[in-house]
Amino acid sequence: MSKIAEEAHETIHEHGGHGDPFAKRVAVLVSALAAALALTEIGAKSTQNEYLKDHIAVSDDYAYYQARNLRALLKETEATVLSHVPSADDPKVQVTIKADKDYADRMRDDPKSGEGMKQLLERAKQREELRDESFHHYHIYEFAGGALEIAIVLASVAVVTTMAPLAYAAFAIGGVASLVAGCVAMGLF
Repeated sequence: MSKIAEEAHETIHEHGGHGDPFAKRVAVLVSALAAALALTEIGAKSTQNEYLKDHIAVSDDYAYYQARNLRALLKETEATVLSHVPSADDPKVQVTIKADKDYADRMRDDPKSGEGMKQLLERAKQREELRDESFHHYHIYEFAGGALEIAIVLASVAVVTTMAPLAYAAFAIGGVASLVAGCVAMGLF
């Protein structure tokens, strides 16, 4: 639990133990807000991990794409050089030239194995979308967590000052933040 939530609980226990119904209601509110904050932080960590996993996968796909591109370029260059040597008409040289061109073509597009540059690029773009979505969700969770912390602070101040509008503000802010975090968790955002 965050330091803010712990301080709020201490404040409530100090001021709310005398049977004050307002303090008890706010104590329940703070407890609910703290639970929502904990769940929001779990969601934020989970989406942060998803983001990192997808980011690494995208990086790997692009690195593999570049390696395939270099191999294809080397084979194409070898075929071009071999086609300009004096013995280019030799059947053995022609077989090598064809093999090099076939290899380069396979590096660029290999639907059978799914490891051609074309397939790697498509996969990387799909993973980028997943990564970006996780990043977006992470930020929503972070904003919701911040709002819940503010709501806990307002509720704590409401207990100390016995100002009901602060408790209502804490309830409203915490409710909206919890709703937003819940929508992200259910995949609605």
